[in-house]
Amino acid sequence: MIRLWINGLQLLELIVSSWVHLLYGFYIFSTAVAYDLSLALYEYLKPNLNVEVKEMVKCPDDLPPIVLVHGIFGFGKGRLGGLSYFAGAEKKDERVLVPDLGSLTSIYDRARELFYYLKGGQVDYGEEHSKACGHSQFGRIYEQGNYPEWDEDHPIHFVGHSAGAQVVRVLQQMLHDKAFKGYENTNENWVLSITSLSGAFNGTTRTYMDGMQPEDGRTMKPISLLQLCRLGVIMYDWFDIPWLKAYYNFGFDHFNMSWRKIGIRGLLDCLLGNTGPFASEDWILPDLTIQGSIRLNYHLQTFPDTYYFSYATKRTTRICGIVVPSGFLGVHPMLFVRVLQMSQWRHPSDVPPPYKGYR
Repeated sequence: MIRLWINGLQLLELIVSSWVHLLYGFYIFSTAVAYDLSLALYEYLKPNLNVEVKEMVKCPDDLPPIVLVHGIFGFGKGRLGGLSYFAGAEKKDERVLVPDLGSLTSIYDRARELFYYLKGGQVDYGEEHSKACGHSQFGRIYEQGNYPEWDEDHPIHFVGHSAGAQVVRVLQQMLHDKAFKGYENTNENWVLSITSLSGAFNGTTRTYMDGMQPEDGRTMKPISLLQLCRLGVIMYDWFDIPWLKAYYNFGFDHFNMSWRKIGIRGLLDCLLGNTGPFASEDWILPDLTIQGSIRLNYHLQTFPDTYYFSYATKRTTRICGIVVPSGFLGVHPMLFVRVLQMSQWRHPSDVPPPYKGYR
C-alpha cells in the first residue's frame, strides 16, 4: 500500500513537472512571437515616429571578442526572434558574439560547432565519432566565419553559462590536441580566458530528477520527464517544419531525422530507441550527469596561460534544517517547482555513489 502511494506521488510529480515545463516553453515562445510582432509594427510605423536610435558601441579593433556560450535548451543570436539568451549583451557591443549551438546536442558536438562558427566552413564532427554515434560527419556550413582571424595572436574571451562552460573547456582541449582537420596550428593559447556562469563542470543532480538513471548516468528511466522530452524532440525533428526550425532548433539535423529522409519506419525506430541521438547517447544529458562529467573531465586539462574564472549561484536557504527555495521573488514562478525538486533530491541509498567520497 505504501509503495502504491509513493508511485502515485511520483506520477503526480511527473504530471505537474511536465505541465510546468510545457507552460514555460509556451511562455518563452509566445514572448518571442509577441516581440517580433511588436517589432514589425514598429518598423511599419517608424516613418511616422520620431525616435532616437542608439548606435551599437564601436570598440577598438585590437580588443579580443567575447563569445557567450549558452546552456541546455539555450539559443544564440537569430533564434526565437528578437529574444536574447544573454539579456541583450550582443546588441550593445559588436565584439560580443552569441553562437547558436545545438540546444540538446552533446558537449562534444557543440564544441565542434563552436569552432566552425568562429573560423567558418562546414562543421566536421569527425569521422570516427560520427560513425560511432550514427550521424553524418558534416553539418552546418558557415560561409563566413564570425571571427576568421582567430588564432594564437588573436585569442578570444569565452563566457559559458551552465553546460556552455563545459563546451568551452572541451573546445580548448581540442585546440590543444589539434583535433580539427586542416587546422594543424591550433593550440590552447587561442583561448585567452574562460569565465563560467553557474558552470556544470562536475555535473548536476537535476539530470537524475528529470530521468537519467543514477546507476550509470547514461540511460533514462522508462517513465520520466526526459522520456516525454525525447518523444517531443523526435516528432519536432521528424515533421521538419522549416519556419518553426528556423525559429528554434534542437540541433539534431546531422542525425537526419526528417520525414523526408527516414519516413514512417525510421520514425518508429527513433521512437522505440533503436536509432537517433537518444539511442547512441550522443546528446547533452548523459554529459551533464556526475558520471558523464567525470568521463569528460578525465580528458581535460587547465593551461597556465589561460585565465579561468567561475561564478556560482544559489537560490536556496535552510528553514528548520530543510533546504527550500529562497523565495518567490528570487525564482521565476514557473521554475519554482524545479528549484524545490532540486533542493529535496538525495542520491538513492541503494545505488552506489558516482565516485568515492561522494556525499
